[in-house]
Amino acid sequence: MAKLFIIRSFAVLMMLVLILMTLDLLGESGKILSVPGNDQGDVLHYISMRAPQIIARFLPFSVLLGTLITFAGLSQNSEVVAMKAAGLSAHQILAPMFVASLGVALISFVFNDTVVAPNTARLKAWQTVEYGAVAPDSNARNNIWVREGDDLIKAGNVLGSGDDTVLEDVRVYLRANGGLRQVITATRARYTGDAWQLEKTRSFNVATTTESRAETLIIGKDITPDRFNVVKVDGDSLAFLPLMRAINDLKAAGRRTDNLEGILWHKLSGPLSTLLMPLLGAVAAFGLARSGALFLRAVIGMALGFTYFVADNFALAMGNLGAYPPWIAAWGPFLLFFLIGETVLVRTEE
Repeated sequence: MAKLFIIRSFAVLMMLVLILMTLDLLGESGKILSVPGNDQGDVLHYISMRAPQIIARFLPFSVLLGTLITFAGLSQNSEVVAMKAAGLSAHQILAPMFVASLGVALISFVFNDTVVAPNTARLKAWQTVEYGAVAPDSNARNNIWVREGDDLIKAGNVLGSGDDTVLEDVRVYLRANGGLRQVITATRARYTGDAWQLEKTRSFNVATTTESRAETLIIGKDITPDRFNVVKVDGDSLAFLPLMRAINDLKAAGRRTDNLEGILWHKLSGPLSTLLMPLLGAVAAFGLARSGALFLRAVIGMALGFTYFVADNFALAMGNLGAYPPWIAAWGPFLLFFLIGETVLVRTEE
């Protein structure tokens, strides 16, 4: 049963990747080849980076369809009836597929960490320059925000590192009681060892609507330079452990990390969703094939599986908006549909 399940799941995955990659190339190959200097090799380079994303996204779909195909065949040949007549319960019949799904989940997690994440980072960098030449990494960081208490500091450019960090195009927003109190702008800021010295400052007082100027001004005695060295983090482009370290750095910088934490935990719950597919598709396994309800059972199993994917994407979107806590966004749909699958199985077969 496990062999049937694995072969059919990966056969469906190969079919889906081939079809979806072809459809994706219909739109992207023209953009790639329209760039002077790009040729067939660049199209193949795009495929090598895009195909892992498609595999990672549609692996759970493939496991669901592989489950339904396997169970439909076993039910059609009355093999499920034979196993039940031999004294096996529904959970015992499903056990080989649960074990196989766990193996697929482990492979999926390793594949996502070692192949999908780095290729996603490279592909996004290439798409940013519209499939042109990718510029080498720069030491400069742009549009960095740091929060200290209620106050906000924005640096247009951050140069250097450590005690040699220099901020350019600086804006400081001083707030009190939930409202804006004062806005300070400066052309440059240097770290003095325990604070920041602003140069050529202009200060606007919101209450009095007056503006004052000064050559230098000292601010941010509790703000260390490393807080300006944390750049924007793309959770999809980082593996599990690097993303966890980036989240810790952002927390130390006083930044909100709820959406990244949701992505972090979804790197675990996403691959583990393959464990749900045999449970959600099990409705297609039981019942007599000659009753005429096999097709209806397969449709119900497919509907349960696809509803899970819709709920999973919805929960992630709510987590990115801050409406759901990270744990609920990542694990809520998994636990909900596990209970639904178990309820259906127990009420109908156990």
